[in-house]
Amino acid sequence: MWGYSMALTHASLRNAKPRSSPYKLADGGGLYLLIKPNGARYWRLKYRFAGKEKVLALGVYDEVPLAEARDARDDAKRLLRERKDPGVVRKSEKLRQRHAAANSFQAVAEEWIEKKRNAWDPGHADQVAASLTNNAYSEIGHRPLAEIEAPELLAMLRKIESRGAHEIRQRVQQRTGAVFRYGIATGRCARDPSFELRGAFTAPSVRNHAALVAKDLPDFLDKLTAYDGEPVTKLAMRLLALTFVRTGELRGADWSEFDLAGAVWRIPGERMKMREPHIVPLSQQAIAVLTELQQYSGTEGYAFPHRSNPTKPMSENTILYALYRMGYHSRATGHGFRATASTILNELGYAPDVIERQLAHVERNKVRKAYNRAQYLPERTKMMQGWADLLDGFSTANKKKVVAGRFGKVA
Repeated sequence: MWGYSMALTHASLRNAKPRSSPYKLADGGGLYLLIKPNGARYWRLKYRFAGKEKVLALGVYDEVPLAEARDARDDAKRLLRERKDPGVVRKSEKLRQRHAAANSFQAVAEEWIEKKRNAWDPGHADQVAASLTNNAYSEIGHRPLAEIEAPELLAMLRKIESRGAHEIRQRVQQRTGAVFRYGIATGRCARDPSFELRGAFTAPSVRNHAALVAKDLPDFLDKLTAYDGEPVTKLAMRLLALTFVRTGELRGADWSEFDLAGAVWRIPGERMKMREPHIVPLSQQAIAVLTELQQYSGTEGYAFPHRSNPTKPMSENTILYALYRMGYHSRATGHGFRATASTILNELGYAPDVIERQLAHVERNKVRKAYNRAQYLPERTKMMQGWADLLDGFSTANKKKVVAGRFGKVA
């Protein structure tokens, strides 16, 4: 300590009452408590620097106890001994903290996500934000981007992997790297430490989405008919089974994309994985689903809106959780309908090119790609109606006709 005679005690501070005008209670070494008529109490330090008298704010009494106020006074005196102005040093530190907060990992990541939002599929930005919120921000979100080193990043990612969440760790690592590259481009950091983690993890084995086989369909369709959850969710699963589009393409569907009179669903390229427009011929059964859906979501905006916010699409987990409720945990996913349809349609003898085109799989050969886009619509229309009719045939009465996924060939 500095040898000051301490005038203030906890008791004197507690008993100090407001007066009609501001007054001070001195402690020693220039430290005093300023008490306002409204009862507010502030710690202040009076000091001299370069021949001028100055006052330094040390905080509010309710937040800064007496011992901390004295420590702050002692720190200020040390700066004066070093011929530094405590007020200038305090102001510089606040500016540094504000700069660090503006360039923290979380701040830069949120800025990057907003910049990308218009280029991404609906809901993808929310998914990216959620993955970083749940896995990265609590560990490195507050840290200035330029100060994060590879070992710190490695520790965060290992913590994710320790939960067995290998795929989540991989996505977070990729997205973290994208944040650093954005930080480099915008002058917030000079390097990407995630690049130094190459080889630090074993790539997770690729697992196909859980999918039903033909013999499972009768039970599934019966359970879907009996599903007592949200009607919109039930109709979403029905349309997904009929069209086997990707779940993101279904969730983000806008009513403007549907031509019920022309029996087509035109998905714009910006919503497709391959960034190319895609046409889905609508079977009679699909049109019936959409007609019923209009009773719940109208005819404008999202066809499958978020339950609590119609300006957003249905949550990405809605269909998955509905499948869990139906007893298909680890046995089926929304995306798995694509594999189910592909397998059965191939066994039925439909042309592989027609099936692949309907699945909107990329075609590497540009000439063939253009041909597929232009020529297969009649075949796809016929196939989609045949698929819908087949699903209708998978009723309880027809279960015995389904044997291990084997069917007669297309006539």
